Amino acid sequence: MSTKNPMSKALIRRETIAGYAFMAPSLIFFLGFVIYPMVQCVITSFFDSTMNREDIFIGFANYSELFQDSVFTGALWNTVIIVIVSVPVTCIFSLWVSSVIYDLKGPLCSAFRCIFYLPVVTGSVAVTVVWKWMFNNYYGIFNYIGTNTGLLEKNINWLGDERYALGCIILILLTTSVGQPIVLYVSALNNVDQSLVEAAEVDGATRFQCFWKIKWPQIMPTTLYILVITTINSFQCFALIQLLTSGGPNHSTDTIMYYIYYNAFKLYRYGYGNAMGVILAIIIAVLSAVQFKMAKTE
Repeated sequence: MSTKNPMSKALIRRETIAGYAFMAPSLIFFLGFVIYPMVQCVITSFFDSTMNREDIFIGFANYSELFQDSVFTGALWNTVIIVIVSVPVTCIFSLWVSSVIYDLKGPLCSAFRCIFYLPVVTGSVAVTVVWKWMFNNYYGIFNYIGTNTGLLEKNINWLGDERYALGCIILILLTTSVGQPIVLYVSALNNVDQSLVEAAEVDGATRFQCFWKIKWPQIMPTTLYILVITTINSFQCFALIQLLTSGGPNHSTDTIMYYIYYNAFKLYRYGYGNAMGVILAIIIAVLSAVQFKMAKTE
């Protein structure tokens, strides 16, 4: 004889229906504005799609053209450089700063967290305008300080010179990327079991040994999250390029995201732009999987 209560089944069913009802708005939004565009992007990448005419199926022609396009390969290389430089520097600098901030404690710790987080919540346009003024080749603060201290013989066109433009973009990206990791690392350090640290110090462990053997393993999940998010944000660098250089000079600051925008919304080559988007998604997915795998093995 079954001992299950029919009332409990009805209650579970009502709770399940209520749960799905609450999920429905977010689920509809996710399907309509995330999943559907992703599927449509993949489909369109196999077409010669542009304005004012019907799409023409061309198979893998867009993908074939991509790797014969010197501007795309240059944009890919620039993006890789940005990722290789910004991701480790952001993580290492954020960890160092958060360790210093964590030791301050109290209101001073909160003040520094607020200071470092300000660029994150400040509008990207406002931040970019300030940096554009600082890099100005006529009255920018970098040229002013450099020429008045003798470090520079003459003003440098920082954003208009191929030798410096990409480096300037990376510098700006670093200053806007460290805020969130610092806040996350401070929170992670607050959750470290201090009894283990105190026991290690009593046993004669150095400050570095306490960090490497006790704190580092406990903040590894936070580090993994920061690595993945920073990598994705670096690959998707667009606003700085659009507002500062528009890919110039001579395509020296083109990134994949900017080149996608340029092809899709300036040249109206939607299929070609979507093919680049698919390649970018694959690269990010592979790198994220590698990062997860490496984190699990440590």
